[in-house]
Amino acid sequence: MLNNMATVMRMPEVLANATEAIISKWLIAEGASFTVGQPIAEVETEKAIVEVTAETDGILGRYLAKTGATTAVGAPIAVLLSAGEGEADIAKALAAEAIEVAPVSAAVEVVQSAAAPVEAVPVEFTGVRLFASPLARRLARENGINANLLKGTGPGGRIVKNDVLAEIASGGAKKSTPAPVLAISGDGAYTATAHTPMRKAIARRLTESKSTVPHFYLTAPVLADDLLNMRKKLNEWSEKKISVTDLILKTVAAAFSDVPKANVIWTPEELRQYQNVDIAIAVAAENGLVTPVVRGVNQMNLAQLGAATEDLIARARIGRLKQNEIEGGTFSVTNLGMYGTDEFAAILNPPQSAILAVGAAKPKPVVIDGAIVIRSVINFTLSVDHRAIDGALAAEWLAAFVKRFENPMWLVV
Repeated sequence: MLNNMATVMRMPEVLANATEAIISKWLIAEGASFTVGQPIAEVETEKAIVEVTAETDGILGRYLAKTGATTAVGAPIAVLLSAGEGEADIAKALAAEAIEVAPVSAAVEVVQSAAAPVEAVPVEFTGVRLFASPLARRLARENGINANLLKGTGPGGRIVKNDVLAEIASGGAKKSTPAPVLAISGDGAYTATAHTPMRKAIARRLTESKSTVPHFYLTAPVLADDLLNMRKKLNEWSEKKISVTDLILKTVAAAFSDVPKANVIWTPEELRQYQNVDIAIAVAAENGLVTPVVRGVNQMNLAQLGAATEDLIARARIGRLKQNEIEGGTFSVTNLGMYGTDEFAAILNPPQSAILAVGAAKPKPVVIDGAIVIRSVINFTLSVDHRAIDGALAAEWLAAFVKRFENPMWLVV
């Protein structure tokens, strides 16, 4: 329990370096009990919707944060109670921390119960008046959704978050994007698009990485025919299709088993070497890049890995990742080969110490046993944090990766 004392729950820092977030949905009603580990609320960050779970057993006494409103990290969002506590204990907890809230009788103006629908807010879209929740309105605006085209599933036909998410998942963000509005300056005509929270987060993180992390780069052209042929044969028998990305992730994990000293992250205090291989995969979502983390790749078979990556990628594209799925990881993989890109160097995602950039598989002339032959070649570029991994160690890891990739029989033995 909560040590027989009402406590104030605060907005957690659910995403590294985030300063604010939004309560998108309360999952526990006021007055309802919960157990340790049970999700209490869904919190929307710049990149995902994250479930915040209970750290102890207790009762949700009162909401302090309004659904759909931006709330600073560390700000009060709820009062949690122990069994037998009530309004007097809530008042004491609020007074102890000098928190002022609206009277209980006006609670509907401050928060919405998880048992009740989100309070609708009238908004204007292209001149037609309609009702939408604050989060639905913002999601629609950021994804170019014409809310007039949506059919609300909330009370009275109100448009709620799930209506917008369903439209995004169906490709509606592309179909209903409004025509660009031209502006004129001294330099001529241009279109202006306001930065989304996700785009701001990407800019902040990449600027921080490139300006504070000493990058160096290693590139290796890798023969891909044997692995691609093995994938074709495996998919003749596999119920769930195995992707090239799945094979790359398994090869990355195997290379770390060959060179475990490279499976590290940098912190200001220490160098941390991990046993498990947790790999972040770059996913192009509607509003920018997200990097969900596949946990324990070294412990998965290809079928398990394929199911995990498919699920994460699908939910990443509609902003439905959980907190533990967007944080951590010891390594990243980013693949632009599907767009025909031959070779590129990626920017690190701190505190990770390396990221592998994957180019396209293209037929190229290579020399094998003294003869020039045509083979499928993929260019891999490894970006490395020199503070954590020295050049020789990075080269050793990349050589292990190349050996495994070019000789994929280890996958089936």
